[in-house]
Amino acid sequence: MAGKAVSIARVFTRATQGIDAPLVTVEVCLAGGLPGFAVVGLPQAGVREARDRVRSAILASGYSFPKATKITVNLAPADLPKYGARYDLAIAIGILVADGQISERSVAGREFYGELTLNGDLREVMGILPAVLSCRDEGREAVIPLDNAEEAAVLSVQQCVAAISLRDVFEHLTSPSKLPYIQAQPKQEPNLSCGDVADVIGQEQAKRALLLAATGGHHLLFVGPPGTGKTMLAQRLLGLLPQLDERDGLAVAAIRSVSGTLRSTHWQQRVLRAPHHSCSAAALVGGGSPPQPGEISLAHRSLLFLDELPEFARHVLDSLREPLESGVVTISRAGHQVTYPAQFQLVCALNPSPCGHFDGNLASARATPDQITKYLGKLSGPLLDRIDMQVEVPRQPDVLRQQHQQQEPLTPTWRGWVDEARATQLERQGCLNSELKPSQLAEFCQLEDADHSFLVAAIEQFKLSHRAYHRLLRLARTIADLAEVDTISRQHLAEALSFRALDRLLHQLNTL
Repeated sequence: MAGKAVSIARVFTRATQGIDAPLVTVEVCLAGGLPGFAVVGLPQAGVREARDRVRSAILASGYSFPKATKITVNLAPADLPKYGARYDLAIAIGILVADGQISERSVAGREFYGELTLNGDLREVMGILPAVLSCRDEGREAVIPLDNAEEAAVLSVQQCVAAISLRDVFEHLTSPSKLPYIQAQPKQEPNLSCGDVADVIGQEQAKRALLLAATGGHHLLFVGPPGTGKTMLAQRLLGLLPQLDERDGLAVAAIRSVSGTLRSTHWQQRVLRAPHHSCSAAALVGGGSPPQPGEISLAHRSLLFLDELPEFARHVLDSLREPLESGVVTISRAGHQVTYPAQFQLVCALNPSPCGHFDGNLASARATPDQITKYLGKLSGPLLDRIDMQVEVPRQPDVLRQQHQQQEPLTPTWRGWVDEARATQLERQGCLNSELKPSQLAEFCQLEDADHSFLVAAIEQFKLSHRAYHRLLRLARTIADLAEVDTISRQHLAEALSFRALDRLLHQLNTL
């Protein structure tokens, strides 16, 4: 093949497109004519610069680089944008195959990823996990940089080898001694560094709300003055949630891999993302070129905590509305778009008065009702509609008069209750209560006629929407599941209605 006027080799690698890894075929053509090195197939600047890195790496590794030859590298498909230096290794291997230094048979069942240094060493690349997962599903062997080995080790079944340099890869392909498969990482124990619910003194209704939120996956809003434990409560919710199963864990790990934040330890653990209120809409939902995941995608299957909610720009908060309903976010840029999963659980906290002094009634606030109304006006009604529970977290002076003593841990016991109730939901309907579709409510949230009339009267009194009606039904279903009751009764509806602190405040303001 090397003696022909035209020599063509094909090597496989993968691009990144969201958390997907579409296959890219690297076609290398060595032909006569004026010497040159061209890369085609919609490469961005970082890919075009591979020409100099690859030439230097091949020569520094002790192999010959084709001379007096026109080298054309085509990255197919040509309509898929290619970013970064992840194609360096595949291009180098393709040139060596086309030049006859490596056989075609040795690369047929393999894919190659990695950035090359000028001396031939391999450097890690972002988004390796989706690539090796797709490669394994296709039945091929992935060859990756050693620095990416820890990230790839999250896969329980391995078809992946790690190399330090181009020379390692060459010997793996040409000599009898092969690189060993990466060892799969053992399952991690739960990380309990988020604290115990018993650390929060008092605030019994808020702690009850934590239990319900963990059980049904409901969104939660804490309403109260500063220093009453809103942030501490949000952190304790993390300890009540079960570990991710392998499917969801791999989806979360893929998002973190693409963003460069994946650490192999505790990759099945949920996290608490808490962006500052000055963050932009692009930081929250994702953006950039190429589009990167934002906070809501990094909180996929985990918690997104927004403290001081009215301090966020209104358009930033409104960008959460569609992901809260659909569970995905689509970022569109010129020429292409990327979709990231965003099934996060929203936890918010706010002080409903701009003065910071508010104890649940207007007499305690230094701000006027008009100032409070304007302050809360930064929160759109459609966003508040999507929050299942609004919980008052008041000051508790009686608790301060008591001497604090060591409390018995609550989180392990409560987590057991959460696991049992979640198992009940999954067995009954295949999803958590918060994920029930409106068409399923009639089947799984049936009410007696008198209880339905009671709920409708409450909806009309507080002027709530149909969406709020559905969310109250889902919350009442969770309350009944925790009580191990098959049917929803009025007491479950009454407790669900008790978690509407902000609606009661707004109703109070509107009646002044």
